[in-house]
Amino acid sequence: MEKNNNWEEELQLLQTIIAQTELTETTKWGNLVYTLNGKNILGISGFKKYFTIWFFNGVFLKDEKNILVNAQEGKTKSLRQWRFSSKEEVNKKMMLKYIYEAIENEKLGKCIKPEKKKVVISEIFKKEFESNKSLAEAFQKFPPYKQNEFLEYLESAKREETKLLRMEKIKPMILEYIGLNDKHR
Repeated sequence: MEKNNNWEEELQLLQTIIAQTELTETTKWGNLVYTLNGKNILGISGFKKYFTIWFFNGVFLKDEKNILVNAQEGKTKSLRQWRFSSKEEVNKKMMLKYIYEAIENEKLGKCIKPEKKKVVISEIFKKEFESNKSLAEAFQKFPPYKQNEFLEYLESAKREETKLLRMEKIKPMILEYIGLNDKHR
């Protein structure tokens, strides 16, 4: 994100429009973000070539004027941006219409839930679990994100030899219920 502070006046205009709503202004990730009951609704920021208002669940907006864009096609599922290159492009009435629709969508609970990663256990782990039931039981006690850390650590090795060495390293950790990255947390 190449943020640019050349849009100060334009962003103040967006702030005055948004201030007419029930949204609460806060700062997240170095940007102004507006929330409703703690849920992110929209944000504003300036970039090199444009300033923008983005809607966290913009995918649910009707967007009859077809002005919203997906900033990262293929990656971003629900966030949509409305980009401006001058403050003359800002249509207060239309912007409020989009904002009120975003607020209503939040009240209705419209959102895309993040997909949960399915834990895929590698062959090396399967063999170890078959021969060591206490290892399998200890592994199951970890939350999915910690299980994934172990699995990714093992599978990120390119050589089979390295995978086996890593398995030997993490077995005592699993048995002692020590997460792979616990010392860094």
